[in-house]
Amino acid sequence: MLIKEIAVYVNILNSKIKKCFIDRLQKNEINITPEQFLVLDILWEKQSLSQQNIADIIQKDKNSVTKIIDSLEKKNLVRRVMDKKDRRIKKIELTDEAVAMEKITTEVAINFMNNVIKGIDNKDLDNYVKVMHQLNDNLETE
Repeated sequence: MLIKEIAVYVNILNSKIKKCFIDRLQKNEINITPEQFLVLDILWEKQSLSQQNIADIIQKDKNSVTKIIDSLEKKNLVRRVMDKKDRRIKKIELTDEAVAMEKITTEVAINFMNNVIKGIDNKDLDNYVKVMHQLNDNLETE
C-alpha cells in the first residue's frame, strides 16, 4: 500500500506544482510554461547549449525539447546559432528579451517554491532531497 501511495502522491504533486506554477507565472504576466522555464533557467546559468545538452539535463526526448525551443523562439526568447567548432550543431542562446526577464522570473519561481515548502523543517527537506536522489539513482540503474 505504501508503494502505491508514494506513486500516487509523486504524480499528484508533480501535476499540482505545474498547475500552480503556471498560475503564478500568469499572475505575474510571464508568458512561459514550466517546461519553458526549465530551459530558460538552464540557459540563464550556462548561456549557450546544444539542444541535446538541454534534453539530457531536463530528461526529455529531443522531439519534446525541439517543441519547447520552437515555442521559445516564437516568443523571441531564444535563437538557434551555428556552433563555430562543429557546423552540424546548433547552439541555443538567449535573446536580450530573455536575459531581461531573468531576474523577475527567477524571483517568481523562488517565491513560489518558498510558499510550497513553507512550514517544513530544513531537516525534513534535506531528507526529502536524499530520498529523491535515491529514487532517481534507482531509476538510473533500472
